[in-house]
Amino acid sequence: MSEEFKPIAASEVTFSQLMLPSNTNFNGKIHGGYMLSLMDQIAFACASKHSENYCVTASVDTVDFKIPIEVGELVVMKASVNYVGNTSMIIGIRVEAENVRTGVKKHCNSSYFTMVAKDDNGKSVKVPGLIIDSETALRRFVKGAASMKLKQQRKIEFTASEFRKEDYLDELSEYRIQLKLNK
Repeated sequence: MSEEFKPIAASEVTFSQLMLPSNTNFNGKIHGGYMLSLMDQIAFACASKHSENYCVTASVDTVDFKIPIEVGELVVMKASVNYVGNTSMIIGIRVEAENVRTGVKKHCNSSYFTMVAKDDNGKSVKVPGLIIDSETALRRFVKGAASMKLKQQRKIEFTASEFRKEDYLDELSEYRIQLKLNK
């Protein structure tokens, strides 16, 4: 690792691609799975740039498909490191589509990928810290830290050894389920 801390701008990645008919789903819109593949690629590039190591996708924490993308639109993806832990990073991705004839742009998707840096032997390695230089960057970092803390709490709370159905029975009444648990 060449630097202890890096500015966010040092590893930002922007990617553009024209959407083709071969990328559509059965409804004629750009397939969500295709978009996920592109997002995974840009998350990899951004995380690898920041960590200066090979990175793997640990989880896709949120993908919000807001507006469909049409054939012939130019998709622009922007990725940045929003949060760093010891060996992991949350990469925020913004997807916009532009009508190349009119110039009209629309925000189509936001997503958050958790990436982990690996060495040549596949062992997780420490990543550089972040230099936070704006309120936006600070907000994104704090959101990422809260997300990671919540993820850890959920992992513990819902393990088979820690889960107590009695803690949830009352709140389940608002859902469309019938409980028929064996005693």
